[in-house]
Amino acid sequence: MSEELEHVQCLIIGSGPAGYTAAIYAARADLKPVMYTGMEPGGQLTQTTEVDNFPGYPTGITGPEMMEDFRKQAERFGTDIRFGYASSVDFSSLPHKVVIDDIKTITADTVIISTGATAKWLGLPSEGKYNGFGVSACAVCDGFFFKGQDVAIVGAGDTAAEEATYLAKLCKKVYMLVRRDEFRASKAMVHRVLNTPNIEVIYNTETKEILGNGKNVTGVRVVNNQTGAESDLDVEGFFVAIGHKPNTDIFKGQLDMDDTGYLKTVPGSTLTNVEGVFASGDVQDSYYRQAVTAAGSGCMAALDAERYLAAKEHDVKVVS
Repeated sequence: MSEELEHVQCLIIGSGPAGYTAAIYAARADLKPVMYTGMEPGGQLTQTTEVDNFPGYPTGITGPEMMEDFRKQAERFGTDIRFGYASSVDFSSLPHKVVIDDIKTITADTVIISTGATAKWLGLPSEGKYNGFGVSACAVCDGFFFKGQDVAIVGAGDTAAEEATYLAKLCKKVYMLVRRDEFRASKAMVHRVLNTPNIEVIYNTETKEILGNGKNVTGVRVVNNQTGAESDLDVEGFFVAIGHKPNTDIFKGQLDMDDTGYLKTVPGSTLTNVEGVFASGDVQDSYYRQAVTAAGSGCMAALDAERYLAAKEHDVKVVS
């Protein structure tokens, strides 16, 4: 069987806010973008219920609905949106080669990577059951819904400490569940947590079960990993802050990454270390991780790709 081959000007891998925004700008610039959505079209936001902090939606919107709006807008300008995932890449020469679903090879003059990052979870069945109904992996996104209520957060690093202090401004009480007898966070962040009156740190503690009434979270069952003693905490919200994993495995050895796997880009741009390859959204942003910042960097990636192609075309004309 002969291998399928196709050449495109602009290939977009991933379909969250970054990917769709890149598609809108690339399509309007007549780059005729082809997007492969990945196995979760719309990305992390499709797992979110209410989105209240994205500009332009004064009454809020659900994550899946918002991603559907993004998709329709990208299609309106001519983006070729396809379901499929990038299984391997070869960025060693131009044009770049990307294999889709292990069977089809796309060659591309430019590649925009918007594969995002995946929140790490504890792996409890109840965590999945109540995800979006009291369970969240983003305090900045969802903390507002728990104003004046009691919540718990699990984690011991800088992100967990930062999110706990953020929640403390909104919530009546924040239980911070730390697995060991100490934090992994920086001293400054630990100091901030310990000096916030409505944060109660519970050390040597692991989550056994998230409790609920079938609709929403009503509490969390914890176990002391030294004594084995179990206890229940009455909370309406449960936040998981044990880190994110960027979806960059297929780019290892091809693109520069930091120690945790996030793609490195030239500051103030979406340029990677490889000519014609750009990275936008959570795949290169371990700090903000918001839909609106991802969308902004998607715009940047499309503009960077457009300017790259224009410069290449100019160089060819000058040489000829």
